[in-house]
Amino acid sequence: MTIPADLEAQILRYYHVEKWRTGTIARQLHVHAETVARVLAQAGLPRIGAPQRASKIDPYLPFIREMLARFPTLTASRLHAMARERGYRGGKSHFRAVIACHRPRPPAEAYLRLRTLPGEQAQCDWGLCRARHRPHYADSGTMPSSAEAARFSAEFIMPVSA
Repeated sequence: MTIPADLEAQILRYYHVEKWRTGTIARQLHVHAETVARVLAQAGLPRIGAPQRASKIDPYLPFIREMLARFPTLTASRLHAMARERGYRGGKSHFRAVIACHRPRPPAEAYLRLRTLPGEQAQCDWGLCRARHRPHYADSGTMPSSAEAARFSAEFIMPVSA
C-alpha cells in the first residue's frame, strides 16, 4: 500500500526536524508504526538515536583487551577481580557480558555437508547384544531419510563363543 507524498513529507519532517519518535509520529498522523518505519527506511537518511553514553567499563577496555590477548582462557571472574583492584566499580553480570563480546574466538572450521537422496546411502553399526539368554549380534541401521531403527534378524544371529 502506498501513502500520499505529503504524508511521507510530514513523517520525514517530524522525524528529522522536530525530532519526534516513530511511535509519536504514528499516533499523531493516524498511521501504523511500521508504515512510519518503512517511510524512514526508504528515505535513506541516517537514523537519529540517543547519543552513546560512556560506560563504567570503558576506561578498563584497553587493559581487558591486553589481558585477553595475552591470556585468552582467563576467566571473566578473574578479569573482574583484576579490574576491581584497578578501581572498577561496576557489576559482575554486565562485566561478563562485555567480556564475552571481547573474548577472542577460535577460527571457524569448514565442514562439507553430505547430502544424499532418500535410499541412496545407509549407515550401519554392529554390536554385541547380551540381552536375554543367548548373546547375539545385531545391527543398528540408519538411513538419512528415515528414523533410526534397530533390526534383529535371524540372519544376523550368530552364536558367540565366550
